[in-house]
Amino acid sequence: MSTPTRVTPSASATAAIPAVPLTIEGYSVLHQMMRIRWSAWRQLRSTQKTAIVHEAAAVLGKMEQNSGGQSALYSLLGHKGDVMFVHFRKSFDELNQAELNLSRIRLGDYLEPTTSYLSVIELGLYDSTVKVYKTLVERGLEPHSDEWKKEIEETLKRQREAMHPRLFPDLPKHRYLCFYPMDRRRGEDKNWYMVPIEERARQMNEHGLVGRRYAGEVRQIITGSIGYDDWEWGVDLFADDPAVFKKLIYEMRFDEVSAVYALFGAFYVGMRVSAAQLGRLLKGELPKA
Repeated sequence: MSTPTRVTPSASATAAIPAVPLTIEGYSVLHQMMRIRWSAWRQLRSTQKTAIVHEAAAVLGKMEQNSGGQSALYSLLGHKGDVMFVHFRKSFDELNQAELNLSRIRLGDYLEPTTSYLSVIELGLYDSTVKVYKTLVERGLEPHSDEWKKEIEETLKRQREAMHPRLFPDLPKHRYLCFYPMDRRRGEDKNWYMVPIEERARQMNEHGLVGRRYAGEVRQIITGSIGYDDWEWGVDLFADDPAVFKKLIYEMRFDEVSAVYALFGAFYVGMRVSAAQLGRLLKGELPKA
């Protein structure tokens, strides 16, 4: 049996702990933004449109109820696209299958992709990270040693079990969705990735307090996309009153982690369209609440 690698605890355990916070991951997530080729759609006969809608609604209806992660369709406001599909699945393979399911139906001939976003549901464990890192260093374990890794994996296992509903949620049924990608600033005179982990944990805790004040009005799902897409995180906000998106994001702009370090990508706001309402959408009619 090998002897665990140990180090002598220093006066400041903080100096010895790694900089990277622990995370746990859940569903794989794909956002697909598309334009409808209205000119081509208008040229179809009524019977053709009906057949296409019935086929697409049947496929989308099954995807909405999928037990291994759901899909939802949103009618987008503004010029960035007409519709957005959001898919939650257990793997990237299943996300790709969801894409293929949509592309092979006849409605796919009338949808033109504008952009997409790939990520995974992520929970950052800043507070837990600092505590467990300090405990392990104080026990004399060397960071990244075999025993260190074993202790970390046991911590992550407990967190995954405790947070399972948040890692693998149903897609919220609220009427409105606001999605945007974001980064943490790096370079110039401010760099989030050079800030000590304890200070980052403090700022993230204060940031989270703002969101919790809106808990009854908005549902927030954070996804990680480092290594998967052009930004570092994606944020989905679900609510029945779109005014809460502006209020929440505006208030968050004033806390330190956002005011100093946050960079935001394009925002997409849409209204939920059930499979049963797909026909209304393709007639150019507003989906019912």
